[in-house]
Amino acid sequence: MSKTLIRGAKVLGGEPQDVLIDGETITQVGTGLSAEGAEVVEAGGKVLLPGLVDLHTHLREPGREDSETVLTGTRAAASGGYTNVFAMANTFPVADTAGVVEQVWRLGKEHGYCDVQPIGAVTVGLEGRKLAELGAMQESAAGVTVFSDDGKCVHDAVIMRRALEYVKAFDGVVAQHAQEPRLTEGAQMNEGVVSAELGLGGWPAVAEESVIARDVLLADHVGSRVHICHLSTAGSVEIVRWAKSRGIRVTAEVTPHHLLLTDELVRSYNPVYKVNPPLRTERDVLALREALADGTIDIVATDHAPHPHEDKDCEWAAAAMGMVGLETALSVVQETMVDTGLLDWAGVAERMSFTPARIGRAEGHGRPVSAGEPANLTLVDTAYRGPVDPAGFASRSRNTPYEGRELPGRVTHTWLRGKATLVDGKLT
Repeated sequence: MSKTLIRGAKVLGGEPQDVLIDGETITQVGTGLSAEGAEVVEAGGKVLLPGLVDLHTHLREPGREDSETVLTGTRAAASGGYTNVFAMANTFPVADTAGVVEQVWRLGKEHGYCDVQPIGAVTVGLEGRKLAELGAMQESAAGVTVFSDDGKCVHDAVIMRRALEYVKAFDGVVAQHAQEPRLTEGAQMNEGVVSAELGLGGWPAVAEESVIARDVLLADHVGSRVHICHLSTAGSVEIVRWAKSRGIRVTAEVTPHHLLLTDELVRSYNPVYKVNPPLRTERDVLALREALADGTIDIVATDHAPHPHEDKDCEWAAAAMGMVGLETALSVVQETMVDTGLLDWAGVAERMSFTPARIGRAEGHGRPVSAGEPANLTLVDTAYRGPVDPAGFASRSRNTPYEGRELPGRVTHTWLRGKATLVDGKLT
Protein backbone atom coordinates (compact mmCIF):
# COMPACT_ATOMS: atom_id res chain seq x y z
CA MET A 1 0.00 0.00 0.00
CA SER A 2 1.57 3.29 -1.09
CA LYS A 3 1.69 6.38 1.10
CA THR A 4 1.64 10.02 0.01
CA LEU A 5 2.23 13.03 2.25
CA ILE A 6 0.88 16.30 0.89
CA ARG A 7 2.75 18.94 2.86
CA GLY A 8 1.59 22.49 3.56
CA ALA A 9 -1.52 22.61 1.36
CA LYS A 10 -4.29 25.11 2.02
CA VAL A 11 -7.19 22.70 2.50
CA LEU A 12 -10.26 24.32 0.88
CA GLY A 13 -8.27 27.55 0.85
CA GLY A 14 -7.76 27.62 4.64
CA GLU A 15 -4.65 27.44 6.79
CA PRO A 16 -1.76 25.23 5.56
CA GLN A 17 -2.03 21.60 6.66
CA ASP A 18 -0.45 18.27 5.89
CA VAL A 19 -2.56 15.45 4.47
CA LEU A 20 -1.42 11.84 4.67
CA ILE A 21 -2.79 9.28 2.23
CA ASP A 22 -2.32 5.60 2.96
CA GLY A 23 -3.59 3.35 0.21
CA GLU A 24 -7.01 4.58 -0.90
CA THR A 25 -7.79 6.59 2.22
CA ILE A 26 -6.88 9.85 3.93
CA THR A 27 -5.49 8.75 7.29
CA GLN A 28 -4.35 12.01 8.89
CA VAL A 29 -4.86 15.76 8.46
CA GLY A 30 -2.83 18.12 10.61
CA THR A 31 0.47 19.96 10.92
CA GLY A 32 3.97 18.57 11.21
CA LEU A 33 2.97 15.14 9.94
CA SER A 34 5.54 12.61 8.84
CA ALA A 35 5.37 9.10 7.47
CA GLU A 36 8.23 6.73 6.80
CA GLY A 37 8.46 5.73 3.15
CA ALA A 38 5.80 8.18 2.01
CA GLU A 39 6.14 10.07 -1.24
CA VAL A 40 6.18 13.76 -0.27
CA VAL A 41 4.39 16.40 -2.35
CA GLU A 42 5.46 19.90 -1.39
CA ALA A 43 2.24 21.90 -1.70
CA GLY A 44 3.12 25.19 -0.04
CA GLY A 45 0.80 27.95 -1.24
CA LYS A 46 -1.41 25.59 -3.24
CA VAL A 47 -5.07 24.85 -2.55
CA LEU A 48 -6.22 21.28 -1.89
CA LEU A 49 -9.79 20.46 -2.88
CA PRO A 50 -11.86 17.29 -2.91
CA GLY A 51 -11.78 15.69 -6.35
CA LEU A 52 -14.11 17.58 -8.67
CA VAL A 53 -17.36 16.02 -9.90
CA ASP A 54 -18.87 16.92 -13.28
CA LEU A 55 -22.57 16.18 -13.64
CA HIS A 56 -22.55 16.95 -17.38
CA THR A 57 -19.86 15.49 -19.65
CA HIS A 58 -20.05 14.21 -23.22
CA LEU A 59 -17.59 11.34 -23.70
CA ARG A 60 -19.00 10.42 -27.15
CA GLU A 61 -18.21 6.71 -26.87
CA PRO A 62 -19.80 4.59 -28.28
CA GLY A 63 -20.23 5.93 -31.79
CA ARG A 64 -18.28 9.18 -32.06
CA GLU A 65 -14.79 8.14 -31.13
CA ASP A 66 -13.46 10.68 -33.65
CA SER A 67 -14.56 13.36 -31.14
CA GLU A 68 -13.71 11.71 -27.82
CA THR A 69 -13.45 8.34 -26.11
CA VAL A 70 -13.93 7.32 -22.52
CA LEU A 71 -10.14 7.08 -22.26
CA THR A 72 -9.33 10.52 -23.71
CA GLY A 73 -12.27 12.16 -21.94
CA THR A 74 -11.30 10.78 -18.54
CA ARG A 75 -7.67 11.78 -19.12
CA ALA A 76 -8.96 15.30 -19.80
CA ALA A 77 -11.03 15.06 -16.63
CA ALA A 78 -8.02 14.08 -14.52
CA SER A 79 -6.07 16.96 -16.06
CA GLY A 80 -8.80 19.31 -14.92
CA GLY A 81 -8.93 17.97 -11.36
CA TYR A 82 -11.97 15.69 -11.77
CA THR A 83 -12.28 12.30 -10.13
CA ASN A 84 -15.86 11.58 -11.23
CA VAL A 85 -17.80 12.49 -14.36
CA PHE A 86 -21.37 11.77 -15.43
CA ALA A 87 -21.45 10.77 -19.11
CA MET A 88 -24.41 12.02 -21.17
CA ALA A 89 -26.58 9.57 -23.07
CA ASN A 90 -26.48 11.07 -26.59
CA THR A 91 -24.09 8.45 -27.96
CA PHE A 92 -24.52 6.11 -30.96
CA PRO A 93 -26.25 3.88 -29.97
CA VAL A 94 -28.03 6.01 -27.41
CA ALA A 95 -27.48 5.02 -23.78
CA ASP A 96 -31.12 4.02 -23.33
CA THR A 97 -30.58 0.38 -22.25
CA ALA A 98 -28.75 -1.40 -19.45
CA GLY A 99 -26.30 -2.83 -21.99
CA VAL A 100 -25.06 0.52 -23.27
CA VAL A 101 -24.73 2.18 -19.84
CA GLU A 102 -22.83 -0.83 -18.54
CA GLN A 103 -20.45 -0.61 -21.52
CA VAL A 104 -19.63 3.03 -20.72
CA TRP A 105 -19.30 2.29 -16.99
CA ARG A 106 -16.91 -0.62 -17.61
CA LEU A 107 -14.74 1.45 -19.95
CA GLY A 108 -14.34 4.00 -17.18
CA LYS A 109 -13.35 1.26 -14.74
CA GLU A 110 -10.79 -0.18 -17.16
CA HIS A 111 -9.05 3.11 -17.90
CA GLY A 112 -8.87 4.28 -14.28
CA TYR A 113 -8.32 8.02 -14.73
CA CYS A 114 -11.62 8.91 -13.06
CA ASP A 115 -14.89 7.24 -12.21
CA VAL A 116 -17.50 7.35 -14.96
CA GLN A 117 -21.18 7.34 -14.03
CA PRO A 118 -23.36 6.95 -17.15
CA ILE A 119 -26.48 9.08 -17.50
CA GLY A 120 -29.38 7.16 -18.99
CA ALA A 121 -31.66 8.53 -21.68
CA VAL A 122 -35.17 9.53 -20.59
CA THR A 123 -36.75 8.39 -23.85
CA VAL A 124 -35.95 5.68 -26.39
CA GLY A 125 -33.47 7.02 -28.93
CA LEU A 126 -33.82 10.52 -27.43
CA GLU A 127 -36.94 10.76 -29.61
CA GLY A 128 -39.24 12.05 -26.88
CA ARG A 129 -42.00 9.53 -27.56
CA LYS A 130 -41.56 6.57 -25.22
CA LEU A 131 -39.81 6.19 -21.87
CA ALA A 132 -36.53 4.31 -22.00
CA GLU A 133 -35.69 1.38 -19.68
CA LEU A 134 -35.17 3.61 -16.64
CA GLY A 135 -35.60 0.84 -14.08
CA ALA A 136 -33.31 -1.60 -15.92
CA MET A 137 -30.58 1.05 -16.17
CA GLN A 138 -30.91 1.85 -12.47
CA GLU A 139 -30.68 -1.82 -11.54
CA SER A 140 -27.74 -2.48 -13.88
CA ALA A 141 -24.10 -2.69 -12.78
CA ALA A 142 -23.83 1.01 -13.70
CA GLY A 143 -26.47 1.93 -11.09
CA VAL A 144 -27.81 4.87 -13.10
CA THR A 145 -29.34 7.64 -10.97
CA VAL A 146 -29.50 10.54 -13.46
CA PHE A 147 -31.55 10.50 -16.66
CA SER A 148 -31.43 13.06 -19.46
CA ASP A 149 -32.14 13.49 -23.15
CA ASP A 150 -29.54 16.28 -23.18
CA GLY A 151 -28.96 17.60 -26.65
CA LYS A 152 -32.73 17.47 -26.92
CA CYS A 153 -35.52 18.62 -24.62
CA VAL A 154 -38.13 16.28 -23.16
CA HIS A 155 -40.74 18.60 -24.64
CA ASP A 156 -43.85 16.46 -24.11
CA ALA A 157 -45.31 17.32 -20.69
CA VAL A 158 -46.90 13.88 -20.27
CA ILE A 159 -43.61 12.07 -20.95
CA MET A 160 -41.80 14.43 -18.56
CA ARG A 161 -44.39 13.80 -15.85
CA ARG A 162 -44.09 10.03 -16.28
CA ALA A 163 -40.30 10.19 -16.08
CA LEU A 164 -40.45 12.24 -12.88
CA GLU A 165 -42.91 9.78 -11.37
CA TYR A 166 -40.78 6.78 -12.37
CA VAL A 167 -37.45 8.02 -10.96
CA LYS A 168 -39.11 8.98 -7.69
CA ALA A 169 -39.29 5.28 -6.82
CA PHE A 170 -35.48 5.05 -6.45
CA ASP A 171 -34.68 8.72 -5.69
CA GLY A 172 -33.36 9.36 -9.18
CA VAL A 173 -33.38 12.70 -10.95
CA VAL A 174 -34.37 13.88 -14.42
CA ALA A 175 -31.90 16.41 -15.86
CA GLN A 176 -33.68 18.59 -18.39
CA HIS A 177 -32.17 20.32 -21.41
CA ALA A 178 -34.64 23.21 -21.33
CA GLN A 179 -35.30 24.17 -24.94
CA GLU A 180 -38.78 24.56 -26.40
CA PRO A 181 -38.16 23.13 -29.90
CA ARG A 182 -40.70 25.18 -31.85
CA LEU A 183 -39.34 28.44 -30.46
CA THR A 184 -35.79 27.56 -31.49
CA GLU A 185 -36.23 26.22 -35.01
CA GLY A 186 -33.30 27.44 -37.09
CA ALA A 187 -31.71 29.16 -34.09
CA GLN A 188 -28.02 30.01 -34.44
CA MET A 189 -27.33 32.25 -31.45
CA ASN A 190 -28.99 34.21 -28.64
CA GLU A 191 -31.98 36.23 -29.81
CA GLY A 192 -31.24 39.90 -29.19
CA VAL A 193 -29.48 42.97 -30.52
CA VAL A 194 -26.46 41.07 -31.85
CA SER A 195 -28.52 38.42 -33.68
CA ALA A 196 -30.60 41.16 -35.28
CA GLU A 197 -27.51 43.02 -36.45
CA LEU A 198 -25.84 39.86 -37.78
CA GLY A 199 -28.99 38.44 -39.35
CA LEU A 200 -28.63 35.10 -37.56
CA GLY A 201 -31.62 33.09 -36.32
CA GLY A 202 -32.31 33.83 -32.67
CA TRP A 203 -32.62 31.42 -29.68
CA PRO A 204 -34.92 33.39 -27.33
CA ALA A 205 -34.55 33.29 -23.56
CA VAL A 206 -38.22 32.37 -23.22
CA ALA A 207 -37.55 29.05 -24.98
CA GLU A 208 -35.50 28.04 -21.94
CA GLU A 209 -37.55 29.77 -19.27
CA SER A 210 -40.93 28.37 -20.34
CA VAL A 211 -39.69 24.76 -20.09
CA ILE A 212 -38.10 25.36 -16.69
CA ALA A 213 -41.35 26.92 -15.41
CA ARG A 214 -43.35 23.91 -16.62
CA ASP A 215 -40.92 21.37 -15.20
CA VAL A 216 -40.62 22.81 -11.71
CA LEU A 217 -44.40 22.76 -11.51
CA LEU A 218 -44.47 19.14 -12.70
CA ALA A 219 -41.79 18.19 -10.15
CA ASP A 220 -43.84 19.86 -7.44
CA HIS A 221 -47.00 18.08 -8.59
CA VAL A 222 -45.47 14.60 -8.39
CA GLY A 223 -43.03 15.29 -5.53
CA SER A 224 -39.95 14.34 -7.52
CA ARG A 225 -36.48 15.77 -8.27
CA VAL A 226 -35.71 17.77 -11.41
CA HIS A 227 -32.31 19.16 -12.38
CA ILE A 228 -31.90 22.01 -14.89
CA CYS A 229 -28.97 21.56 -17.26
CA HIS A 230 -26.81 24.53 -18.36
CA LEU A 231 -29.12 27.31 -17.12
CA SER A 232 -28.23 30.43 -19.12
CA THR A 233 -30.60 33.37 -18.61
CA ALA A 234 -31.45 35.88 -15.89
CA GLY A 235 -35.11 34.92 -16.25
CA SER A 236 -34.32 31.25 -15.63
CA VAL A 237 -32.55 32.25 -12.42
CA GLU A 238 -35.69 33.98 -11.17
CA ILE A 239 -37.86 30.95 -11.92
CA VAL A 240 -35.52 28.59 -10.08
CA ARG A 241 -35.28 31.04 -7.16
CA TRP A 242 -39.08 31.15 -6.93
CA ALA A 243 -39.34 27.35 -7.13
CA LYS A 244 -36.81 26.89 -4.33
CA SER A 245 -38.68 29.40 -2.17
CA ARG A 246 -41.73 27.14 -2.56
CA GLY A 247 -39.78 24.06 -1.47
CA ILE A 248 -39.83 22.46 -4.91
CA ARG A 249 -37.06 19.87 -5.35
CA VAL A 250 -35.16 21.59 -8.15
CA THR A 251 -31.42 21.93 -8.66
CA ALA A 252 -29.62 23.78 -11.43
CA GLU A 253 -26.21 24.00 -13.06
CA VAL A 254 -24.29 26.67 -14.94
CA THR A 255 -21.39 26.08 -17.31
CA PRO A 256 -18.06 27.90 -17.04
CA HIS A 257 -18.53 29.44 -20.48
CA HIS A 258 -21.88 30.96 -19.51
CA LEU A 259 -20.14 32.56 -16.50
CA LEU A 260 -17.55 34.31 -18.68
CA LEU A 261 -18.47 34.70 -22.36
CA THR A 262 -21.21 36.77 -24.03
CA ASP A 263 -22.97 36.84 -27.40
CA GLU A 264 -20.82 39.80 -28.46
CA LEU A 265 -18.15 37.23 -29.36
CA VAL A 266 -20.38 35.88 -32.14
CA ARG A 267 -19.60 39.05 -34.13
CA SER A 268 -16.37 37.26 -35.08
CA TYR A 269 -18.39 34.50 -36.79
CA ASN A 270 -15.93 32.05 -35.24
CA PRO A 271 -17.86 28.78 -34.77
CA VAL A 272 -15.87 28.02 -31.61
CA TYR A 273 -18.41 30.30 -29.90
CA LYS A 274 -21.41 28.34 -31.19
CA VAL A 275 -22.99 26.43 -28.32
CA ASN A 276 -26.38 25.27 -27.04
CA PRO A 277 -27.78 27.04 -25.11
CA PRO A 278 -26.09 30.00 -26.78
CA LEU A 279 -23.86 32.57 -25.19
CA ARG A 280 -26.15 35.20 -23.72
CA THR A 281 -25.81 38.90 -22.76
CA GLU A 282 -23.62 40.58 -20.16
CA ARG A 283 -26.74 41.03 -18.00
CA ASP A 284 -27.33 37.28 -18.07
CA VAL A 285 -23.69 36.52 -17.23
CA LEU A 286 -23.77 38.77 -14.16
CA ALA A 287 -27.10 37.26 -13.02
CA LEU A 288 -25.66 33.76 -13.34
CA ARG A 289 -22.59 34.65 -11.26
CA GLU A 290 -24.75 36.16 -8.52
CA ALA A 291 -27.07 33.13 -8.55
CA LEU A 292 -24.14 30.72 -8.26
CA ALA A 293 -22.78 32.75 -5.36
CA ASP A 294 -26.08 32.86 -3.45
CA GLY A 295 -26.93 29.19 -4.06
CA THR A 296 -29.85 29.64 -6.44
CA ILE A 297 -27.69 27.81 -8.97
CA ASP A 298 -26.33 24.77 -7.18
CA ILE A 299 -23.35 23.64 -9.22
CA VAL A 300 -20.91 24.27 -12.04
CA ALA A 301 -21.02 21.58 -14.76
CA THR A 302 -18.82 21.70 -17.83
CA ASP A 303 -21.11 20.44 -20.62
CA HIS A 304 -17.80 19.25 -22.11
CA ALA A 305 -18.82 18.82 -25.76
CA PRO A 306 -15.91 17.71 -27.97
CA HIS A 307 -16.12 17.94 -31.77
CA PRO A 308 -13.59 17.03 -34.45
CA HIS A 309 -11.83 19.79 -36.38
CA GLU A 310 -14.02 19.48 -39.49
CA ASP A 311 -17.24 20.02 -37.48
CA LYS A 312 -16.01 23.38 -36.18
CA ASP A 313 -13.67 24.71 -38.88
CA CYS A 314 -16.45 25.61 -41.29
CA GLU A 315 -19.06 28.31 -41.88
CA TRP A 316 -21.11 29.29 -38.83
CA ALA A 317 -24.45 27.85 -39.98
CA ALA A 318 -22.95 24.41 -40.67
CA ALA A 319 -20.88 24.18 -37.47
CA ALA A 320 -21.70 21.86 -34.60
CA MET A 321 -22.71 23.34 -31.27
CA GLY A 322 -20.50 22.81 -28.23
CA MET A 323 -17.21 23.51 -26.45
CA VAL A 324 -14.70 21.39 -24.56
CA GLY A 325 -14.46 22.37 -20.92
CA LEU A 326 -13.01 19.78 -18.54
CA GLU A 327 -9.45 21.09 -18.65
CA THR A 328 -10.31 24.79 -18.22
CA ALA A 329 -13.37 24.72 -15.92
CA LEU A 330 -11.60 25.38 -12.64
CA SER A 331 -9.57 28.23 -14.14
CA VAL A 332 -12.71 29.93 -15.45
CA VAL A 333 -14.42 29.55 -12.08
CA GLN A 334 -11.38 31.07 -10.37
CA GLU A 335 -11.46 34.01 -12.78
CA THR A 336 -15.20 34.69 -12.59
CA MET A 337 -16.05 33.71 -9.01
CA VAL A 338 -12.96 33.54 -6.75
CA ASP A 339 -10.85 36.39 -8.10
CA THR A 340 -13.98 38.60 -8.14
CA GLY A 341 -14.69 37.84 -4.47
CA LEU A 342 -18.02 36.13 -5.13
CA LEU A 343 -16.85 32.74 -3.80
CA ASP A 344 -14.04 31.43 -1.62
CA TRP A 345 -12.39 28.07 -2.28
CA ALA A 346 -14.69 26.31 0.19
CA GLY A 347 -17.58 27.62 -1.92
CA VAL A 348 -15.92 26.26 -5.06
CA ALA A 349 -15.59 22.84 -3.39
CA GLU A 350 -19.29 22.97 -2.53
CA ARG A 351 -20.34 23.78 -6.11
CA MET A 352 -17.86 21.61 -8.00
CA SER A 353 -17.56 18.56 -5.73
CA PHE A 354 -19.86 18.20 -2.70
CA THR A 355 -23.16 19.23 -4.31
CA PRO A 356 -22.82 17.59 -7.74
CA ALA A 357 -21.87 14.34 -5.98
CA ARG A 358 -24.94 14.66 -3.78
CA ILE A 359 -27.28 15.38 -6.72
CA GLY A 360 -25.97 12.41 -8.68
CA ARG A 361 -25.57 10.12 -5.64
CA ALA A 362 -21.89 9.61 -6.52
CA GLU A 363 -20.75 7.38 -3.69
CA GLY A 364 -17.26 8.09 -2.37
CA HIS A 365 -17.00 11.46 -4.11
CA GLY A 366 -17.67 14.94 -2.84
CA ARG A 367 -16.41 13.94 0.59
CA PRO A 368 -14.63 16.13 3.18
CA VAL A 369 -10.84 16.32 3.19
CA SER A 370 -10.52 14.55 6.54
CA ALA A 371 -9.24 11.32 8.09
CA GLY A 372 -11.14 8.21 7.10
CA GLU A 373 -12.41 9.63 3.82
CA PRO A 374 -11.57 8.34 0.31
CA ALA A 375 -8.45 10.02 -1.08
CA ASN A 376 -10.13 11.69 -4.07
CA LEU A 377 -8.28 14.99 -4.22
CA THR A 378 -7.02 17.76 -6.49
CA LEU A 379 -4.20 20.23 -5.86
CA VAL A 380 -4.35 23.65 -7.50
CA ASP A 381 -1.64 26.24 -8.06
CA THR A 382 -3.90 29.29 -7.76
CA ALA A 383 -1.02 31.76 -8.27
CA TYR A 384 -0.36 30.49 -11.80
CA ARG A 385 -1.57 32.54 -14.76
CA GLY A 386 -0.96 31.71 -18.39
CA PRO A 387 -2.45 31.35 -21.87
CA VAL A 388 -4.63 28.39 -22.79
CA ASP A 389 -2.91 26.14 -25.31
CA PRO A 390 -5.28 23.46 -26.68
CA ALA A 391 -2.33 21.65 -28.30
CA GLY A 392 -1.54 20.38 -24.81
CA PHE A 393 -5.06 19.12 -24.07
CA ALA A 394 -5.62 15.48 -23.19
CA SER A 395 -9.02 15.63 -24.87
CA ARG A 396 -9.18 14.30 -28.43
CA SER A 397 -10.87 17.56 -29.52
CA ARG A 398 -9.61 21.14 -29.44
CA ASN A 399 -12.79 23.23 -29.71
CA THR A 400 -12.07 25.56 -26.80
CA PRO A 401 -13.21 29.21 -26.81
CA TYR A 402 -10.22 30.16 -24.64
CA GLU A 403 -7.30 29.49 -26.99
CA GLY A 404 -4.59 32.06 -26.29
CA ARG A 405 -6.59 33.64 -23.48
CA GLU A 406 -4.81 34.07 -20.14
CA LEU A 407 -6.58 32.28 -17.29
CA PRO A 408 -5.58 31.83 -13.65
CA GLY A 409 -4.95 28.62 -11.78
CA ARG A 410 -3.51 25.29 -12.82
CA VAL A 411 -4.25 21.80 -11.51
CA THR A 412 -0.93 20.18 -10.64
CA HIS A 413 -2.03 16.90 -9.01
CA THR A 414 -5.12 14.69 -8.99
CA TRP A 415 -5.59 11.57 -6.88
CA LEU A 416 -8.27 8.94 -7.45
CA ARG A 417 -8.63 6.78 -4.34
CA GLY A 418 -5.03 7.54 -3.43
CA LYS A 419 -3.60 6.80 -6.86
CA ALA A 420 -2.04 9.79 -8.61
CA THR A 421 -3.58 10.32 -12.05
CA LEU A 422 -1.87 13.69 -12.55
CA VAL A 423 1.57 14.66 -11.17
CA ASP A 424 3.13 18.09 -11.71
CA GLY A 425 0.60 18.77 -14.45
CA LYS A 426 1.40 15.55 -16.33
CA LEU A 427 -0.84 12.51 -16.62
CA THR A 428 0.55 9.34 -15.12
